[in-house]
Amino acid sequence: MNCNQCSEIFSIVLIIQKGKITCICKFMLKNVGNSSDGLSADQLPIAVTDSGAGGLSVLKELLEVLPNESFVYLADEGMMPYGDKPVDEICQRTLQIARYFKGLHAKALVIACNTATAAGADEVRNQYPHWPVVGIEPAVKPAAMMTQSGKVGILATSNTLASDRFRRLVSRFETVAEVRSQPCPGLVELIENHPMDEQAIKLLMAPRIADLLQAGADVLVLGCTHYPFVSKWIQELAGPAVQVIDTGLPVAKQVKARLEEAQLLNGPPSPSHSTPQADAGRVRFLTTGSVPRLKSQLRYLLGPQWAASTVSSAVLI
Repeated sequence: MNCNQCSEIFSIVLIIQKGKITCICKFMLKNVGNSSDGLSADQLPIAVTDSGAGGLSVLKELLEVLPNESFVYLADEGMMPYGDKPVDEICQRTLQIARYFKGLHAKALVIACNTATAAGADEVRNQYPHWPVVGIEPAVKPAAMMTQSGKVGILATSNTLASDRFRRLVSRFETVAEVRSQPCPGLVELIENHPMDEQAIKLLMAPRIADLLQAGADVLVLGCTHYPFVSKWIQELAGPAVQVIDTGLPVAKQVKARLEEAQLLNGPPSPSHSTPQADAGRVRFLTTGSVPRLKSQLRYLLGPQWAASTVSSAVLI
């Protein structure tokens, strides 16, 4: 299905606002200019996508590292969780999302989901070789450099751990550190429910973390973008002698480097630090799930200043 305004888009996202349905291209162009032709880099958004609210942990770092950029964030909650779905299905979904963001002239795509990166990042890059596409994968390299015991533990979804991409990543550092992994089915769903049930999360994670510690791991890697939102509890279960790390900040720095390389980075940097209120005005949110639910997650995970954020329902067809 095509749209006169974005004929290159094969999968149109429809925005539902106040009962009216609009093609996403018109929704976005309203915010970046009157025409998609000849827009400068500072008018184009960076696209960020995840299966749900987990990618907000990456978005927080992007807002800090890239103070002059605007963003559009898609929470594909209608398909959540990705972690237990067939890899081919997630790959096709990732390509579908990439196609419409490319059609919207987003200047870069951040796949803020380990599972989607493992399933579809290579395919997206093959289809759009000149488009900055940054995925996310478990921080095996920094963990291997940090460990004192020579053993690293990875907490991630089943699909991430079963992927060829993850196996290749681990194999690159097998001479440096032994990597043990633990799938965490059900954790994403617990994190997506607010308020989060601390007891249920600790009951789920305690035996998994204990298994990694018993194997000698002294560094734990959070291999899913949802997991940083419960890093405090994971750290409590692991104990103070264990380092718990994630990849949000390195990904944000990589996005900045890719934009600089492509001469797409907005600048110079603002002389003053960004504020949460200003940050909220730089992001527009879409969800394939419930708008009130995502609004609630924004308040709960990012803070009350995000309550007024623009959130619209998106339908991929």
